[in-house]
Amino acid sequence: MEIREVPLTEDVMARLLSLSRAWAQENSCWGYRENCRQDIEGNRVFLAEEDGETLGYLFGHAFCSRDMRSVMPEGSPCFEVEELYVVPARRSQGIGKALFECACEALQKEAEYVVLSTATKNARAVLHFYLDELGMEFWSARLFKRIGESKG
Repeated sequence: MEIREVPLTEDVMARLLSLSRAWAQENSCWGYRENCRQDIEGNRVFLAEEDGETLGYLFGHAFCSRDMRSVMPEGSPCFEVEELYVVPARRSQGIGKALFECACEALQKEAEYVVLSTATKNARAVLHFYLDELGMEFWSARLFKRIGESKG
């Protein structure tokens, strides 16, 4: 398996759009919709590939922190992970972790922090992955409950 940063060519764009469509069909995240070209353009892209097949991706962009003083100095260089996805058949095999680590390695001279948000429907698994597997710190949470639902 090879994990690397790639230029956003037409081939890479097509693969990302196809994987995004598959992710949307999983219905595993609140409000996730398949990407269009504009969602991906301008981002740095990292791919996990094996035998010509794309197994997963990570894409995101650089920015300077604003209004995040509770966790970092104002204006800190950051990288926002917009999406991290691994195909279902290859999950829990270290691919997501390898994509994240590849991005961190590539960004270490440009960013002091990596940040992300998640809208997963499987919070326990995602928190385990990001906190326990990747060593990220918990910053905030936004929770919801539909009024009128039963408690159990």
